[in-house]
Amino acid sequence: MATIIGFISQKGGVGKTTLSRALAREAAFNGLKVKIADLDIQQSTAVNWQRRRLNAGIEPRISVESFKTAKQALESAGGFDLLIIDGPARTSEATLEIARTADLIVQPTGASVDDLEPAILTFHELIKAKIPREKLLFALNRVGTEAERKECRQYIEEARYQLLTGCLFERPAYRQAQNIGFSVTETKFKNLNKSADSLIQELVDRIG
Repeated sequence: MATIIGFISQKGGVGKTTLSRALAREAAFNGLKVKIADLDIQQSTAVNWQRRRLNAGIEPRISVESFKTAKQALESAGGFDLLIIDGPARTSEATLEIARTADLIVQPTGASVDDLEPAILTFHELIKAKIPREKLLFALNRVGTEAERKECRQYIEEARYQLLTGCLFERPAYRQAQNIGFSVTETKFKNLNKSADSLIQELVDRIG
């Protein structure tokens, strides 16, 4: 049976697809059969990234498929070790369906209060819907400084939610790598790859 990880967000641009792609790449690189289910059919960001990756001949190859509904995505898990659901850019009924089925729900967030406040409210709503708190996990993305990271951690911990220790700092090289089909663990810079890989490894450790 596939392990299912759902990446959700209340707003776009906070790193949901970035982390989905990085996790898929690392899982595939380590021999797992992995699939990304892209539920944002209007933008199809993950699907478009896979196309760039295939055109560039980048290995390992990663299976990505677009789905209209969470139910369709979840039904596609057969034959895979890991199903990564890249949820819609806004919370919806699909978000709750993903949360009920997934082994882990990851919500990336930026460092601003404009990002953090709706992200916290999203998890509050899932708690009200009887989703276990231990399944909910924050990941910090597009962070400017170490001081900003610490402030974000405090904000999230005060709300009594778990978060990954590491983060992705705002770096142009991460965007540049993804623009041509790589993930954030595959940039030209070893230190950036190490930081991204550390974050993803921590996520892998959470799912055993």
